[in-house]
Amino acid sequence: MNYSSKELEKQWQNYWEKNRSFEPSEDFTKPKKYILSMFPFPSGRLHMGHVRNYTLSDTFARYYRQQGFNVLHPIGFDSFGMPAENAAIKNGSHPKKWTYDNIDYMRGEFKSLGFSFSKERDMATSDELYTKFEQGFIIDMYEKGLLYRKKGFLNWCPSCHTVLANEQVIDGSCWRCDNDVVKKDMNQYYFKITQYGDELLSDLSKLEGGWPKQVLTMQENWIGKSNGLEFKLRFDDKSKEKLNDKFDGFSVFTTRPDTIYGVSYAALAPEHEIVSYMIENSLLDKETIEKIKEMKNASSIDRQKEKSGVSLNLQVLHPLTKKSVPIWVANFVLMDYGSGAVMAVPAHDERDFDFAKKYDLPIKWVIKPFGGELGADKPFTDVGELFNSEMFDGMNSKDAQSKIIEYFEAQKIGKKTTNFRLKDWGVSRQRYWGAPIPFVHCHDCGIVMEKKENLPVALPEDIQITGEGNPLENHPTWKYCKCPECGKDAIRETDTMDTFVESSWYFLRFCASPKNWEKEAFSKEQIKYWMHQQGHSGVDHYIGGIEHAILHLLYARFFTKVFRDLGYLDFDEPFDKLLTQGMVLKDGAKMSKSKGNTVDPDAIIEKYGADTARLFILFAAPPTQELEWNDNTVEGAYKFIKRFFERSANVYKTDSIPAILHSKLTKEEKFARKKVYEALVRAEDVYKEKYTFNTMIAGAMEAMNALNLQSNSDVWSEGYWILTSIMEPVIPHVCWEISSQKFSFKNLAPQMVIEEVFEEESIMLGVSINGKRRCEIEVAIDASQDNILEIAKQNAHKWLEGKTIIKEIVVPKKLVNLVIKD
Repeated sequence: MNYSSKELEKQWQNYWEKNRSFEPSEDFTKPKKYILSMFPFPSGRLHMGHVRNYTLSDTFARYYRQQGFNVLHPIGFDSFGMPAENAAIKNGSHPKKWTYDNIDYMRGEFKSLGFSFSKERDMATSDELYTKFEQGFIIDMYEKGLLYRKKGFLNWCPSCHTVLANEQVIDGSCWRCDNDVVKKDMNQYYFKITQYGDELLSDLSKLEGGWPKQVLTMQENWIGKSNGLEFKLRFDDKSKEKLNDKFDGFSVFTTRPDTIYGVSYAALAPEHEIVSYMIENSLLDKETIEKIKEMKNASSIDRQKEKSGVSLNLQVLHPLTKKSVPIWVANFVLMDYGSGAVMAVPAHDERDFDFAKKYDLPIKWVIKPFGGELGADKPFTDVGELFNSEMFDGMNSKDAQSKIIEYFEAQKIGKKTTNFRLKDWGVSRQRYWGAPIPFVHCHDCGIVMEKKENLPVALPEDIQITGEGNPLENHPTWKYCKCPECGKDAIRETDTMDTFVESSWYFLRFCASPKNWEKEAFSKEQIKYWMHQQGHSGVDHYIGGIEHAILHLLYARFFTKVFRDLGYLDFDEPFDKLLTQGMVLKDGAKMSKSKGNTVDPDAIIEKYGADTARLFILFAAPPTQELEWNDNTVEGAYKFIKRFFERSANVYKTDSIPAILHSKLTKEEKFARKKVYEALVRAEDVYKEKYTFNTMIAGAMEAMNALNLQSNSDVWSEGYWILTSIMEPVIPHVCWEISSQKFSFKNLAPQMVIEEVFEEESIMLGVSINGKRRCEIEVAIDASQDNILEIAKQNAHKWLEGKTIIKEIVVPKKLVNLVIKD
């Protein structure tokens, strides 16, 4: 049996496709498993990160099919978005053609790797049918008050020419192109995700044990719930007059009310409405206005580095002392957080301290260490004792927080408040290749929803992509329409939706029967079956990168809760178990074209075969850890598969697992059986909780080596029956071939562990002389102490010769120690 991966793999890939081997049954009486990978953007080529992701999900899917489960293992394509549009600009092509050509190519790659995806539920989020259903959901959300439009300072990527959500700004840069993000005053559609802030936070507890702790922590920090004091800083009379009595003050929020007596200045964001009013009404000089504009245009991350600001020459009154407090515009204050205004306490906050030092502002100390001295060169930020705080002097600063809030509420000058870091999700994008937002702008009716019977609002294909502006804005006919309300001339919304909208509900789309694929986005019957099991809800196993912890995973949780409230679902969370795989590295760095360290999966398949790629990706490292590409390990994986396949020639053809009388076997034969069943036990443990497929594969390799040390054909055939079953999810092509030739596919089913193979007939004991290990002996498991001592003395005679044994110690199943004297 000579191993030829190319011929063998193609044969089985065609067989699986012809026989619909991986289509889920619609017999809903069967136990089920829903296995899902985060689906790819159709860039045209799979990279090794994709291969790792989909090999992991495929291994789960194949294993559960063996166990008798009805398995839904679908794939789709996250096909809208800026990369397709940017590629079209670069290559002079149309985004739709570029996208769907790539999808066709990637489908071929999936087949060549033997991935057991359902083909009948395959889809792309840029399909007009998907857009139709999604636009219907958007209309429902708008009617529910969960989608709204307003003007504001938004994150703008000058390179991608579009707005970004807060979650898509990573360290001040665009998540797609890494260029600096600036602020721009624009209209934007928002999902009211903040309405679900408390529930998104509290429901993280439901995911404990199923999701990685790191992801839960990242979401908790991003939602950022904090309790504190909210109150108003009111302008003095002179400042109110200067502002033409337009404002009487502004609200601030603080988590440190214990520092209230240390407030020495207040700061506004450059975008604050008071600052805008002063600029629009020429209440500031040109130099100050220019400095404020510079702050606005700086990225969020840059605004947190070098502190800068300008004075507004306004004063507010301290809410308790009634002393004047100066007002500044500061670059570190962001409109995205709180009210865009802060009370500054430089004595007890590092950021406020740096700003005060730079601009020579007062520093008022109001907390000191217990029994210690304050240093003047840095702020004191620990828990301490209040002083210079009037009636609260001497209090523990932690205890004082609640007392000061109570005082503010009693005086009706402030209140206890909860704030969230989480802000509403801005979903408008000023690009062509996205799902159109299904609204119409009517001069008489305002913003009007398109009628559902007119959906989908599809993209026009006769456009020119230049990278300058939104092609939908300049289209000669597409945006002109009739108002769905009054029938008069109107204009379509030309913003398209953030591509994360599409990826927030695609897992539900797969819960639609192929028979009704065009009629419904998903069905309640399919949802009830695929998304529920024994007290759990959601996708059973979801696999993807941890880089989606804040973006996709948070948004999918939000959509699930919204769909529940709209009556589509009856559960709260989308994914029961989450596995976040580590990155694939080469030469110590993440694979990327710019670094020149990528590995083409097609080249690996061409040289070694898909099974080798799959085996390497699972054997080289546990799935949650980074994986370092190693050509030698790839070669080793290929050699193991070749040896595994070719040595199956020693197996005789049988329709049932051989019956073996274990007690009649030789020592080598018993050892081989033991290693085979150890591999089976290890495999069962791996799928239950550990997911350390590398240890499962190592166990199979050890069993292969043990089988090679004996020649009993029954032991060979039993061993291969079990090992082929264990390895099929990892290297399916080879295993299906062995199974078809030797076992008529009967091995692709769960096997029972036979406990007798683990029963030891003998045991190895160490022999020590005066505590120093000298040799090792093998004795029967039920040997008497006298027998053990006799064998020990025989084997250690050269160390005992001419010596007197004064003490004999036998530690059962561990060692023998003989104490001697000369």
